[in-house]
Amino acid sequence: MDTHRVEIAIVGGGLAGGLIALALHRREPAMPIALIEAGETLGGNHRWSWFSSDLDAGGTALLAGFRTSGWDGYEVRFPAYRRTLGTRYNSLASADFDAGLRRELPGEAIVAGRVVEALDAGGVTLAGGERIAARAVIDCRGFAPSAHLSGGWQVFMGRHLRTPHPHGIARPIIMDATVEQLVGYRFVYVLPLGADELFVEDTYYQDTPVLDRNALSARIDRYCTQTGLEGDILGGETGVLPVVTGGDFAAWQRELAVPGVARAGGRGGFLHPLTSYTLPFAVETALTVAAEAELPGDQLAALLDARGRRLWTRTRFFRRLGAMLFGAAEPAERYRVFERFYRLPEPLIERFYAARPTMADKARVLVGRPPVPVGAALAALARAGAPLQGPQR
Repeated sequence: MDTHRVEIAIVGGGLAGGLIALALHRREPAMPIALIEAGETLGGNHRWSWFSSDLDAGGTALLAGFRTSGWDGYEVRFPAYRRTLGTRYNSLASADFDAGLRRELPGEAIVAGRVVEALDAGGVTLAGGERIAARAVIDCRGFAPSAHLSGGWQVFMGRHLRTPHPHGIARPIIMDATVEQLVGYRFVYVLPLGADELFVEDTYYQDTPVLDRNALSARIDRYCTQTGLEGDILGGETGVLPVVTGGDFAAWQRELAVPGVARAGGRGGFLHPLTSYTLPFAVETALTVAAEAELPGDQLAALLDARGRRLWTRTRFFRRLGAMLFGAAEPAERYRVFERFYRLPEPLIERFYAARPTMADKARVLVGRPPVPVGAALAALARAGAPLQGPQR
């Protein structure tokens, strides 16, 4: 068996794994690490977006080396109103993520196009028998659906377009819910990437993880035709993300546990339960790992496990909101929950997305005329939600 040794082996070259590798290298440039990814490129085929208010100075600095798009403000559109908010919004494409990591990380640190056959506290075994021994191993292979969790799904299809003429859209439309409501809460997301470039995504908060490619593609066609945003297709993506409304976190993590191996990213529970955002948590975790880079593997695993449990406790409020969204609102009426939410003060909305609401924020979200029937909301909170079992994509 061909074996070489590194200090830290990171399994999974997506957002969480890539940022951990980057943070480690910046803090300890002489430390040998391995970022192992089954695909040929890091980050897959995705686009990650975030509000500037989601990150502190350290998090902003970690992302500074990537080519990103950013806008001063964004819009939301609902049947009852439109609103422009001033928070800066940012987006990172996976191709730029891959390019940025390859610019900064040593070539020998990136092990792409290699499938992991097994991992343990002492290292990683690749398909074909090659062994990468390591003092610490971090599993970043993505969210794993489980009967121990309950909730629904965020299903989407995105399309990158070049329009024949300048499209005239100045800022992102992060929710256009004026579209026909189908299957669940539906909205279209539009990013103006250039004067003649757009990213248009059709998104659904739905009960199942079913992604009907033909139907979603046809709906994007119709939206672009109706809004005058037609153009040549440069690329696209699809996704199925969990919206976690409840469950037994400890049992889920035991199901995934490999003794002595740390877990990060969605696999470790580092995601916003309601919005499915992962970038702020991936950044925070990467900086934590870099700061504790000298810990033995089992201690690093215990550290991240404890952080995951604390995040689960901290985000209980969002899971309860999600339970009411899926359990109390009819699919075609779920948009009313978001329509009401976006009337709230902008600082509250910022803290909501950063998963750091105050007690006053929580009260403000809940008081007033409810967007769902009170009896149905209480019933939804009292019963277990649907198991989060489905495809891992």
